[in-house]
Amino acid sequence: MIKRILRERPEILMFFVMVSAISLGNGLSDAVYSNYFKEVYNVTAFQRGLIEFPRELPGLLCAFVIGILGFLGDLRVAFIAQILALVGVTMLGIFTPVFAVMLIFLFTNSMGMHLLMPLQDSIGMSLAEKDQIGRRMGQYSSIRAAFSLVAAVLVYFGFRTGFFSFNTPVKSIFLVSAAAFAVGIVITTVMIRHIKPRKMARQKLNLVIRKEYGHYYLLTILHGVQKQVAYVYGTWVIVDILLKRADTIALLNIAVGFISIFFLDRIGRWIDKFGIKRMMYTEALIFIGVYTIYGMVVWGITSKVLPGQGLSVFIVYLLFILDRLSMQMGMIRAVYLRSIAFSEEEVISTLSMGVSLDHIIAILAAIAGGFIWSKWGSQWVFFLAAVFSLGNLYVAYQVKDKEEDSLPDINEISQ
Repeated sequence: MIKRILRERPEILMFFVMVSAISLGNGLSDAVYSNYFKEVYNVTAFQRGLIEFPRELPGLLCAFVIGILGFLGDLRVAFIAQILALVGVTMLGIFTPVFAVMLIFLFTNSMGMHLLMPLQDSIGMSLAEKDQIGRRMGQYSSIRAAFSLVAAVLVYFGFRTGFFSFNTPVKSIFLVSAAAFAVGIVITTVMIRHIKPRKMARQKLNLVIRKEYGHYYLLTILHGVQKQVAYVYGTWVIVDILLKRADTIALLNIAVGFISIFFLDRIGRWIDKFGIKRMMYTEALIFIGVYTIYGMVVWGITSKVLPGQGLSVFIVYLLFILDRLSMQMGMIRAVYLRSIAFSEEEVISTLSMGVSLDHIIAILAAIAGGFIWSKWGSQWVFFLAAVFSLGNLYVAYQVKDKEEDSLPDINEISQ
């Protein structure tokens, strides 16, 4: 299989390696930020929400930045993005700056990672065969999951053995993350030099806003809320309420990563087999169910109705895993967008606009979530997320599941 891909489609294998490096670097940085903030800066739940402003602001700026740099082509923008990610995480690794300066380095790293979000999907879909979009996206996602799993294993054993620590002047985990990004930069350089224009058309990434993409934009807005609940407040339940450390989060991420290797590849195949509409219904029901149960369990623990140990903790861990798995079904949105896009050139532009809309809401949701958590109780963050997820059901009901992809094969498109 690998030999055939190497012989017939070497650009796909190179993309696999690039995705692997980016995923490993992200898993060794972004995945441990909550513990980093708690252990190094001792932030509160409200402050944790405020930190999301500089961390998510790059997502808001994503469409604007890609619009400016679009003339370079998506691969070259991906190259710049990885440099930003590397610089930011390296500074966090070498120094332990005052809080305000730390936010600047966090912003730099986050800018790179957020630019890579739409670019990875765009590059991946442009390399995929016309009749295997879902399958290829599933493969890309599985590879990301596999190296997120590797990162989680490294985090777990690194903190367990004391090799990684947030109590040292140099944060070695962030430097290992920077090394992974460096590998991605090298591979991207090779791709830029060797991929022919007909296989990776250089295109201007102009911003496009169409009413026909309204349902896609709504899904990205809802994702902005769900993402903050999953990655910020779902993690904060374990860190702040259950008082668990980085090795516990890593162990949970190991479970998520292991399951995702098989789960995401299967999701890609299910998209091709069952269609986008049915998969959207499935995603919506999972969100609603997980957040409703999450809210009930968190309320039970904080009100002492349920014990803060034993079965209650196991249920929180299970919900954490299910929530992370459901968040990784985002490929459905990308494939849906491609199925309705007017042209291939509009896919990356609309993906980047979607990232910006996602992050406008994500910033507001983070701040609002911290306020709600502190003012009314942590359970309401999850109950409100379940209510918002009803919007996913609405979109699933409204969209038409096209059986045939009307776009031409990207490999037939030349410069």
